[in-house]
Amino acid sequence: MVDFEITEAQRQIVATARDFGKEILQPAEIKLDLLQDPEEVFKSELFWNAMNQAFQLGFHKMALPEQLGGLGLDPQTTGMVWEELARWGPGFAASLMSGSVAYQLIAFLAAGNKELVDKYLVPFCQKDQAKLISAWGSSEPEVGTDGSNYYDPKVHHFTNAVKKNDRFIINGTKSNFVSNGGIASLYIIFACVDPSLGIKGSGAFIVPADAPGVSRGKALDKVGLRVLNQAPVFFEDVEIPAHYQIFAHGESYPMLHNSIITVGNLGVGYLAVGLMRAAYESALEYARRRVQWGKPIHQHQLIAGKLFETFQAIESVRAFLWKASWLSKLKFPGDLKTSLAAKVYATTQAVKQTSEMVQVLGGYGISKEYPVEKYARDSYLARIMDGTNEILTLKAAALLENY
Repeated sequence: MVDFEITEAQRQIVATARDFGKEILQPAEIKLDLLQDPEEVFKSELFWNAMNQAFQLGFHKMALPEQLGGLGLDPQTTGMVWEELARWGPGFAASLMSGSVAYQLIAFLAAGNKELVDKYLVPFCQKDQAKLISAWGSSEPEVGTDGSNYYDPKVHHFTNAVKKNDRFIINGTKSNFVSNGGIASLYIIFACVDPSLGIKGSGAFIVPADAPGVSRGKALDKVGLRVLNQAPVFFEDVEIPAHYQIFAHGESYPMLHNSIITVGNLGVGYLAVGLMRAAYESALEYARRRVQWGKPIHQHQLIAGKLFETFQAIESVRAFLWKASWLSKLKFPGDLKTSLAAKVYATTQAVKQTSEMVQVLGGYGISKEYPVEKYARDSYLARIMDGTNEILTLKAAALLENY
């Protein structure tokens, strides 16, 4: 039977994340969120200094194997750290989450490929430089939720990879929503090799950002999570060695895609918990100080009810995510429907509860003088990250017959 006892090692790394988040990430993120031009965020020394410090503490390599220089942390421990980082710097946390995807796929799919391991994975783990951050590109301008349509052979990625002797030539565009798209040094790209197989005709390719023919568009100007770089990536006759294909196209494609979704949705869920905590703790602090009708407003029943409901949501969502992480620890990558259900529940609650915490502050809730409105804006993005909640609900519901 699973219990909720936290080990001393887990306490220590969460405490490190808390101190770092409170001292470095939160003040940096609040300042960067106010910049009107998103391009300025990612040119800022403030952004890169915070990211470099996160790398120096090892938060970029938590799930990577120890023998390669990673921390080798299990999914439950990693989840607790993501929650804590998201409590203080949700945009930074989202950047770090997606920033290791290409390297994790090298570790788990191409561990025997010495060139990829030595050239990319080992330096990522050992140099602790934020400029080595990665990104993964699946969605395209015309392929969004269709990325999960494994059944219609007419649906396929338009980004294509053509084999020519010992190389692949890649052409196409990945959408505005590639996390770290504009700042990554390495990409994992899903590109179509055989369009007759539909989405299953895509393979996964490692593509260096400095390869001739790779270019990036402007950072997306978003409502929230403005510290997370999201930008389109373009490929024009980009040549890579054939062995940079780390997953072949074919019937196994849904397994790879669903594995990434299973793990990725847990990260988004923990991001949502961190956002709820941030809004709740800020609103509770305010409610204890703000006096109306002769007493602090947290003593008024309606305000107390709002605070208690958010507390309930935080605790229930966290427990759900811990179960999903335990399943991932038990057998990688975990249980798809549980991860999807936890993410959908977490992000739906995040939007609702952060909005209610804005209401606790009344007029001040919509003022940038207080950070609660930011947490509400940030939470909107979580409902569409790693798949919209609507399509993820349909994917999970289709699996219930096997429950």
